[in-house]
Amino acid sequence: MSKVIPDDVMKTVTERGVFGVLEIVNEEDALPVAKALYDNGVTAIELALRTQAAIPAMKLIHKAFPDMFITAGTVLFQEQVDQVLEAGASMGVAPGFNPQIVRKAVEASLPFAPGISTASEVEAAYAEGCRFLKLFPAEPLGGIKYMKAMMGPYSYLGIKLFPLGGLSQDNLSAWAAEPNVVAVGGSWIASKALIKEHNWEEIGKRAKAASETWKNVRGGES
Repeated sequence: MSKVIPDDVMKTVTERGVFGVLEIVNEEDALPVAKALYDNGVTAIELALRTQAAIPAMKLIHKAFPDMFITAGTVLFQEQVDQVLEAGASMGVAPGFNPQIVRKAVEASLPFAPGISTASEVEAAYAEGCRFLKLFPAEPLGGIKYMKAMMGPYSYLGIKLFPLGGLSQDNLSAWAAEPNVVAVGGSWIASKALIKEHNWEEIGKRAKAASETWKNVRGGES
């Protein structure tokens, strides 16, 4: 697809479809939450680098679930690119667009999807070779209506989107039906509260519901 996201990685992202967005505070929660997701059809995660436990948790999940597609979220600093690669991440994302981070990711061979929320950011990211973009925060921006209006002028460029922010089981079907949306992410599946409560059963139920919804909409694509 581009030097920023190789074709094989893009294929995997599209096949997995639903990403559980995780913020892990305690390292010991990493494996139970990963198991609850994986066993119920969510085989991709975005693990936010907002806690001290993030990198150790990533290493644990990568070792225990080698087939889990691990995305490092909130990659804001160049040194984090090397750290997440070493920890087992298959891709990185950020909430915003920073060309320095994109260039560092390309240099290190870390597939990367920068965050965008405006037309100017779409154009700047495209100029850096990015063809897969994280739309954030998707719902607060204006949801699907906003996405269609903003992306309309770029429809011929083949840009694919990864919306996060405000997605839920209630609006998942609508987002999944959009042809330029190839994957979605959300913290509703394994929220901080559910992880804190060690409610792996509820996380599993939510993962199963999200996975089934995605497959029902996308059919054989995922």
